[in-house]
Amino acid sequence: MQTLLCLSVALFAGLMLSRLAKVLKLPAVTAYLVAGILVGPYLLGRLGFGGLGFTSMEDIESYGIICDVALGFIAFSIGNEFRLTQLKQIGKQATIIGIAQAVFTTLVVDAALIGLHFIIPDKLPLPSAIILGAVASATAPAATLMVVRQYKAKGPVTSILLPIVALDDAVGLVLFAVSFGVAKALMDGHLDVISVILEPVLEVVLSIALGAVMGFLFSFFERFFHSRSKRLAMSVTFVLLTVALSMLQFEIGGVHIAFSSLLVCMMLSTVFCNVCDFSEELMDRIDRWTAPLFVLFFVISGAELELSIFKDGVIVLIGVVYIIFRCIGKYFGASASSRLVKCDPNIVKYLGITLFPQAGVALGMAIKAQTIGEEGAMVANIVLFSVLVYELVGPYLTKISLTKAGEIQPEGKVSARGKIHIH
Repeated sequence: MQTLLCLSVALFAGLMLSRLAKVLKLPAVTAYLVAGILVGPYLLGRLGFGGLGFTSMEDIESYGIICDVALGFIAFSIGNEFRLTQLKQIGKQATIIGIAQAVFTTLVVDAALIGLHFIIPDKLPLPSAIILGAVASATAPAATLMVVRQYKAKGPVTSILLPIVALDDAVGLVLFAVSFGVAKALMDGHLDVISVILEPVLEVVLSIALGAVMGFLFSFFERFFHSRSKRLAMSVTFVLLTVALSMLQFEIGGVHIAFSSLLVCMMLSTVFCNVCDFSEELMDRIDRWTAPLFVLFFVISGAELELSIFKDGVIVLIGVVYIIFRCIGKYFGASASSRLVKCDPNIVKYLGITLFPQAGVALGMAIKAQTIGEEGAMVANIVLFSVLVYELVGPYLTKISLTKAGEIQPEGKVSARGKIHIH
């Protein structure tokens, strides 16, 4: 009973706050995250009434399967953007921009934090600064996708944005693995080539391979059904199965083998969308089915935000430096690389701002960083602080950028009731 009550309270809080967000002209994602804070362990949950809020971080973690499944469906939706017809037009540009802005951001944040390390060496260890530079490359596909969907954004910036966000995570995984290996080498006194080079490359390659295999299997079995409801059920089955398989981890000859659930689910969708001739209609139905799941995901994500971090002035200072220089890296990295490949002027001007949101992948990197001790704990705290800021402000900045680029139309819509005109 407690579990169902808590989920219903979370959904209700998210939906009601989204009405307030509409009045304030804020993205619904921001409302969901704020709702999560309200029902989280620092506010409503602090009262200790089980079921009326998330009473502790351990309580929130028990709902982790919802977040895993939601991220799988979010990645599945983004994979829909990799249709060959679109890739022929923007594939080369998206690839160059995706890699260039991620690497540039890492270098900018590394330079800023290493400089800060020499100013306050006892507060910011060098390994922490190096790892944070790599974490800075990652973006938040979930928040970006939700803003694009909510406002039905269309245009050059939107078309290139989602493929870049998807590619960003693949590049970020490699950059993080290399930086993490270098940081460990500084601490241990020796460099492990396998963990620095081989394992991250294997993770990306094997994730793409697993996703491709699942995509072909999905396309094969989908053709046995003709009713929309059964095709939808089969789609959900394969996303759940793919998320489960992507959690596998094992070692072969001392080499750690793991998968990225985001990359695997993206590839599942990419193959399906390019092989199956009725994929577009089915993807549209899945988008409607997953709406409540995504609301829950963002409310739970909001509840996970660690507000106690604000008590530590050093973390706030380093976090502010991290946020400022990550924004500089994303904006100028995207702007310069898009100008280099002769993109639309609106892409040059606004793309970088839409890449500011940061959450899931960065948090995953931060969790892994914690395994190296105090230096990793420092990384986790700074990332938690930055995610709190980025998740609340990032979606709004994405909305503003897409509006100024002319890809979000400020026109009214007819409500589901059919008679009320909403502006």
